[in-house]
Amino acid sequence: MRVGAHVSISKSPRPNDDEKPPYGDLRNAVHRQVTFGGNCGQIFTHSPQVWQDPDIDADEAEKFRTATADQLDGPWVIHSSYLVNLCTPKDGLRQKSLDSMQKEVDAASQLGIEYVNVHLGAHTGAGVEGGLDNAVSVLDDLSIPDEVTVLLESDAGSGTKLGGDFEHLAYVLRESEQDLDVCVDTAHAFAAGYDLSSADAVDDAVAEFDDVVGLEHLACIHLNDSKHACGTNKDEHAHIGEGHIGVEGMRRIVSHPDLVDVPLVLETPTEDGRGFAWNIERVRELAAEAAEV
Repeated sequence: MRVGAHVSISKSPRPNDDEKPPYGDLRNAVHRQVTFGGNCGQIFTHSPQVWQDPDIDADEAEKFRTATADQLDGPWVIHSSYLVNLCTPKDGLRQKSLDSMQKEVDAASQLGIEYVNVHLGAHTGAGVEGGLDNAVSVLDDLSIPDEVTVLLESDAGSGTKLGGDFEHLAYVLRESEQDLDVCVDTAHAFAAGYDLSSADAVDDAVAEFDDVVGLEHLACIHLNDSKHACGTNKDEHAHIGEGHIGVEGMRRIVSHPDLVDVPLVLETPTEDGRGFAWNIERVRELAAEAAEV
């Protein structure tokens, strides 16, 4: 089972670090992942709240690749900056988004990371089809290394944000000249109206995804429970099995025969004395419970 968390690359301790990170480089991400009990995971290459370039030298990249190969099963995913908006009709923001994404896919190649994950963004008045066409245009202008795949992440669907409907993802996959895949965030999909709170509901949602997008394009799952009800478009993550998706839904997601080989990356909160280690162990417990039935 490939399950892990979105971990920090920081050289300094964070509140959920079990101990002071031992390295002065990106290997701290590997160390944190192992400490939490994960064997795959996700990182930001820089603060996601600002326009900033990844700052990775060749020696640091080699150490990260070696540590990953020695200690993890993989894959890693790079999550793009929150400022990236592929759907924007604004030329300046489009160019910044394109430049940022190009640097992320280049960093992924340098680090031996297979995936770069990105939200489609908001059309901000361009309309759904106009926004999706804008996203296709940006993606097609990228020079993506052969060993890297860009993943389109499902969205909670608030305001003019696109990606909450599986058809939005399918449209971009069809229209783009790039070989793209998808990352479904369970909390986002639930907030967007795809019920995942029971075994039957999960089966229905998986079947709908397969019909609209195709399971062959599902490369990663952001496994998060939701603090809000289905269809509310509110994106706030909860501990595994303790939100509105709940134990039954989460148990079916981690044991569904069409999903068991898909890497699971957690973006669950650190609160109530519990963090990534607790949630990763909970995922494994739910998978074991399902196997016993």
